[in-house]
Amino acid sequence: MVMKPSQKRYLYYEEYAYILDYLPHGYYTADRVFVRGPVAQAVGEQYFMLLELIPLEGIPLQPLERIYVGRKEINLKIERVSRRIRYDDLTLRARDTLEKAIETIIEKREKYFVDFFNKAQPLTPKMHSLELLRGIGKKTLWKILEERRKKPFETFKEIQERVKIPDPKRLILNRIIDEIINEREKYHVFTLPYYRR
Repeated sequence: MVMKPSQKRYLYYEEYAYILDYLPHGYYTADRVFVRGPVAQAVGEQYFMLLELIPLEGIPLQPLERIYVGRKEINLKIERVSRRIRYDDLTLRARDTLEKAIETIIEKREKYFVDFFNKAQPLTPKMHSLELLRGIGKKTLWKILEERRKKPFETFKEIQERVKIPDPKRLILNRIIDEIINEREKYHVFTLPYYRR
């Protein structure tokens, strides 16, 4: 899912999210607006959207807890998703928890991210989408393409051994964090870009 900022984004929503911070008394946003509590900040499991959640009364939430935030089932912990937020709106605790939450998601969805190495295509005649991962230059790119032609990768460990990339999972994690922090990133490989209305 390589998205450009101009693409439609209103059809996307998260089914599950990981709690980054629970604020029983509210917090101030980056724009100095006070949001009354209880409220939680979370990162979505599918598109890595940063979300502000309103929990059901009397239900505390724990950092890194996986919760349902979708529209299909009755939710026993969340009253509603209040809004999508920006990285700048995250509390310090939420920012500290973000990397661990993303790492957990990558580990649980390993096949999806390994498939990125198997199926990634060129973005332009001069640039391949694999090169968006910091640390993959032309030499490593050609090695990945050569190895995946022989046999598709099945695990991060296999990528590491066959291509000699020190930590493919870390490359994915760094790219996701870059896309979340840099709203104006030209290409969003793993995240859904944030837009002001």
